[in-house]
Amino acid sequence: MDAERLKEITEKNRYYLPSKERYSSMRYRRAGTSGLKLPEISLGLWHNFGSADCYENMRDMIFTAFDAGITLFDLANNYGPAPWSAEQNFGRILKNDLAAYRDEMLITTKAGYYGWDGPYGDDGSRKYLIASLDRSLKNLGVDYVDIFYHHRPAGETPLEETCMALKRIVDSGKALYIGISNYFSEDMEAAVKILEEFKIPVILDQVRYSMFDRRVENDGLLSAAKQCGTGLTIFSPLEQGILTDRYLNGIPEDSRANRGGFLKRSAITEETLKKVRALREIAEERGQTLSQMALSWVMKEEVVASVIIGASRSEQIAENLRLNTSFAKEELAAIDEICLGGAE
Repeated sequence: MDAERLKEITEKNRYYLPSKERYSSMRYRRAGTSGLKLPEISLGLWHNFGSADCYENMRDMIFTAFDAGITLFDLANNYGPAPWSAEQNFGRILKNDLAAYRDEMLITTKAGYYGWDGPYGDDGSRKYLIASLDRSLKNLGVDYVDIFYHHRPAGETPLEETCMALKRIVDSGKALYIGISNYFSEDMEAAVKILEEFKIPVILDQVRYSMFDRRVENDGLLSAAKQCGTGLTIFSPLEQGILTDRYLNGIPEDSRANRGGFLKRSAITEETLKKVRALREIAEERGQTLSQMALSWVMKEEVVASVIIGASRSEQIAENLRLNTSFAKEELAAIDEICLGGAE
């Protein structure tokens, strides 16, 4: 971030007070059949909140989100990089700027991927999950998180043990609600069944879904989740920036694709960009940007409780607040033709 921009946002947020209009435009949806309501748009801290990122820019994004009625901040023990650093940075912002508004926030975290070295820092064992959450609470500076997710189906731990650990976490008061992540139909239904016996509802399943990634449809998760009373929170709805204007004129130096990581330069193919351009034409006809349409498309499903966006600057958050989840049949058919059948 250049010095002039850093000075601008630092001065703007020196004496931050949340907007009094923060709940005037955001819509909220129930998480499954629970009584908990989620903002339609949530802010994910998977990227750009790590140890090498600009702290003042992080503050600016959190404040922009909160001012817009975004109450859910989505974290995990491995978010950064380095692991744990996103929790630490958010905890610092919460303590210094937003502690008085904790009851207005939904703070979520997860465990399931690598947390630390040795045999007890991964997967889904009782020891790992409880120890990881204890670290997360310390990093965040809170007594509890609102939702604790098991981040992926365990590879070696019996599902019964994982579910018993999740029950223990709720019973201890360290999490108010339980969610799962990257669980598709069969695994989700199995977890829901076990936790039902413990009187612990699985209120959310966090999965990847976008116009390009249709696994939740092909797997039957949309209908299975509705039947189980479990809502969905969606990550990567913009395919890490591909479903925006970001890459239409090359790969920017400061982009995710150029930095490496989960999004590779090789993913930005001419065939993909051809589809993106065709989708943008539909978005423009709807009076939306491509990213706004991509988010709206995900949120058209009633079982989706919230869509999680990432951002590298506050302007991206502000742009993506305008959703219109009403689609004509012809628009949906055209989107499917482009994404699944190829752009003409």
